[in-house]
Amino acid sequence: MKWVTYESGAGRRTGILDGETVRGLRAGVSLLSLVEAGDDTLAEAGDSARLAPEEVRPLDEVRLLAPLPRPPSVRDGLCFLDHLRGCYRALGRSEQLHPVWSEIPAFYFTNAGSVVGPHDDVPVAPGSRMFDLELEIGAVIGRGGSDLSPATAERHIVGYTLFNDWTARDHQVRDLALGIGMGKSKDSAITLGPALVTVDELEDHRRDGRLAIELSATVNGEELTRGSLDQMDWTFGELAAFVSRGTDLAPGDVIGSGTVPGGCLLEHVDTPDMADFARWLRPGDVVTLRGQGLGETRQIVVPGIDVIPLSSGF
Repeated sequence: MKWVTYESGAGRRTGILDGETVRGLRAGVSLLSLVEAGDDTLAEAGDSARLAPEEVRPLDEVRLLAPLPRPPSVRDGLCFLDHLRGCYRALGRSEQLHPVWSEIPAFYFTNAGSVVGPHDDVPVAPGSRMFDLELEIGAVIGRGGSDLSPATAERHIVGYTLFNDWTARDHQVRDLALGIGMGKSKDSAITLGPALVTVDELEDHRRDGRLAIELSATVNGEELTRGSLDQMDWTFGELAAFVSRGTDLAPGDVIGSGTVPGGCLLEHVDTPDMADFARWLRPGDVVTLRGQGLGETRQIVVPGIDVIPLSSGF
């Protein structure tokens, strides 16, 4: 099933995509509540939406929201190490990675309150002059658990969705100088959508045990990168297992794959000073992500709000 959350003029609804239509459930049913109830309930709700929907709407007459507008949590991994090497290369740093990158999969918590839909406008992060996109896939936890095995953790994933980790690179430089991880650089917007595609829908893309989903990103119609999910150095099973050590994963939690190599503007910086790079996102730019079996997000960058400075001037 391809699950969506949408607005059709009478409040937020949950339904499934069926070609160019949306088949909706009764008002008050959220996708998160179905995921929390378990696989059987989700499947039964999908059958109800397919066979006896509460409403059927043309896709072009509804507004698709993020399938999970407010996930319990959002973590973002860094599972494509060539993405990191590409960033280092663009910044004039050595591409030789510290051994720890091959010992554990990196991840951080990001802002579940900043999730936006697949066609929503995205404001530039307040005060940023170096605004960026990141092409990723998000895995959604269906069955919770802790201390999962890398061999079986992937079975806890109910489905996948496109994930755009919008980033203010100038803010990121300041975040990293603090030495406590990422903050304001990463919490202005996270795109999820257009649908939560259940794992069974994607099995035709599995190769040698991995999902070989082709992914691409364009800016103003110009392709930025193209890659495949099976290029991940750390699998979603390994990432979910590591994330679950000593803590509970909950149904509806979202875990990002990290950026497909070449899938952010930072990797394409061609000036000694990042601030001089001419391709940072500006109001009016159109950013599109595509994934085989997952659909497409298309968003317009719009002006951000002015910053109210702190006593330090920032």
